[in-house]
Amino acid sequence: MTVLPDCLLIVTAEVDASVEADWNRWYDDVHLPDALACPGVRAGRRYVSSGEISESDHGQGKRTRTKLYTTVYELESPAAVETGEFKAMRGWSRFAPHVRSQTRVVVPVR
Repeated sequence: MTVLPDCLLIVTAEVDASVEADWNRWYDDVHLPDALACPGVRAGRRYVSSGEISESDHGQGKRTRTKLYTTVYELESPAAVETGEFKAMRGWSRFAPHVRSQTRVVVPVR
């Protein structure tokens, strides 16, 4: 049986096609290795979905077609995202104007 982690960090982003190749290169070659080297970060894996997604806001649902990048990190605890090493990671800001939406949520086991 697979042992599930006690805490997850889930990050999603929709990125403009004009920077997508650079974004993926940076994320795969710089950001993800930097994140995995931080204390308390056990593992991480990227995913991409393209097609229809569903969202709801105050009970109103909508469906849209988009490419959504998702990274799931396994953390020892929520404190992993508060370390100096984690906070010191750089590079995101140059892509910020090209990210249409982004979510970041730390989810500890209940």
